Amino acid sequence: MIVRMSGAVMRGLLVALLIAMPALLLPDVASDQSQIVVLIALLAAFLTFVEYNSNAPSIVEFRDAAPFNRMRFVALFVTVFLLTAIAQGKAEPTTLSQGIMAVGTIIGNAIDFPYSPVRLIVLMLPYDASTEVIGRVRSAAGISYLISLIAMIAFVASVRIWGWPVRKGAFNVWVNLPRFDPTTGGDVLERLQRDARFNIAFGFLLPFVIPAVVKATSDLVDPISLQDPQTLIWTMTAWAFLPASMIMRGIALSRIASMIQEKRRRAYQSAAEDIEFQTA
Repeated sequence: MIVRMSGAVMRGLLVALLIAMPALLLPDVASDQSQIVVLIALLAAFLTFVEYNSNAPSIVEFRDAAPFNRMRFVALFVTVFLLTAIAQGKAEPTTLSQGIMAVGTIIGNAIDFPYSPVRLIVLMLPYDASTEVIGRVRSAAGISYLISLIAMIAFVASVRIWGWPVRKGAFNVWVNLPRFDPTTGGDVLERLQRDARFNIAFGFLLPFVIPAVVKATSDLVDPISLQDPQTLIWTMTAWAFLPASMIMRGIALSRIASMIQEKRRRAYQSAAEDIEFQTA
């Protein structure tokens, strides 16, 4: 119990630090914004503590199937930290911020080719956007998208090479998928495969769809202003992390479906062998 509680406390503190990081590190943040961010961080920390301190999960999927959630959190944390360092370097330049900005510029220019997600993000900006704003958005988009790609590649490697999720023991499908109801919707295997395909396809299309939708609705509603540092950080993070998270979830569901299919195949084969033995 002590180990579980201490782990839940540590996870809650890390989640609070993640949410509060831009408000804590960026200069000239209004006190009202800081108070709201701190309140949200404390609430997220409490919910994380309650979730991980309970015996069985209620919301978080793959809680007992490390390192799925750890990879996602690390990718999210690194993305927010690097984008915060870039935004902080605009007001208070440091060697670290300038180095990250240079790397982001190189990555953004490399990924900014026709019909790429980064190009669509740049085209989403208003026509009167300054060159400085376009450069910051391109760099932020390039860094966040690259980190998401690295996280997906690392998870695929953990599945293909290290045998996730059964490397360290048995995998309980119903505990690690608390929101999945096996009693509704037909065969479990078909539902898992369908959900896996949907998550992968939607996650692949989302980085292209979001800029197009924002650009199409800019005449009806006020477009997102990416000149504010915190808005830029969270917008670019969500734009890159949510699709990557959906693709990783789709890969995980596909892996679980293949495990169930293989278990069924072995059970059917064993039953057939028993029938043949009894007949003989």
